[in-house]
Amino acid sequence: MIWAERRSWFHHVATGAACLALVAAMSQGAVARPQPQPVNSGTVKAIVDGDTVVLRSGVEIRLVGIQAPKLPLGRRGFQAWPLASESKEALARLTLGKTLTLSYGGRKIDRHGRLLAHLATKDGRWVQGALLSAGMARVYTFPDNRGRAAEMLAQERAARGARRGIWNLRYYRILKPEEAGRFIGTFQLIEGKILQAALVRGRAYLNFGANWKTDFTITMSPKSRRRHWRGEKPVQDYEGRRVRVRGWLKSFNGPMIEATHPEQIEVLP
Repeated sequence: MIWAERRSWFHHVATGAACLALVAAMSQGAVARPQPQPVNSGTVKAIVDGDTVVLRSGVEIRLVGIQAPKLPLGRRGFQAWPLASESKEALARLTLGKTLTLSYGGRKIDRHGRLLAHLATKDGRWVQGALLSAGMARVYTFPDNRGRAAEMLAQERAARGARRGIWNLRYYRILKPEEAGRFIGTFQLIEGKILQAALVRGRAYLNFGANWKTDFTITMSPKSRRRHWRGEKPVQDYEGRRVRVRGWLKSFNGPMIEATHPEQIEVLP
């Protein structure tokens, strides 16, 4: 019964998302936003937050592959995450007033018109790697932007092992599956053992508990599996394995993360 309920929910979500996308496209057509051209270098004139800078040309760069602690940035009622100001300061020390090299590992422009790039200083220092190593950011990849993911995950693991930056705070701790329900609507890392792995009409379900209606689950859509899991291990091979998954927590028959690409799931020893 639970699998049928989940399939029905995903069908309605997909339909709603398609409608929203159409409305958004129509709105964007009415007020066209000029898109920046990808550039290979630029000098940083301002720091927006811990993962966003502005070049002298006015082009905004979102440091792809990472998520720094968030600042309110004008959002009413939004509370700054712990170490948000420190993360912004760390990025300023690395980049402000400096000419940087930009490189791309996937999609180059986001829906806000920002360039999505990896940054490097003149002496070759990789900015994303430096922030991750200092514990000033977490790895945050997308299915269309997965470049250097393995390197970034390694930097993050080292910082976490040394309890640097955010990894010394309870706010950013890795959750247990049974804690997930208290953090719906937030981006989290969750670690635990997969008790059951199932494939139903192309959709994968990785369950961390015996009660499907309340326990934490990872799901993968048929489309994501076709596009990004080709050549990866069969779904059933996850059963009995300990994993670390990252993503935004949703709620339906218990807390759930939709995994859209393999880098979201780390299989642990």
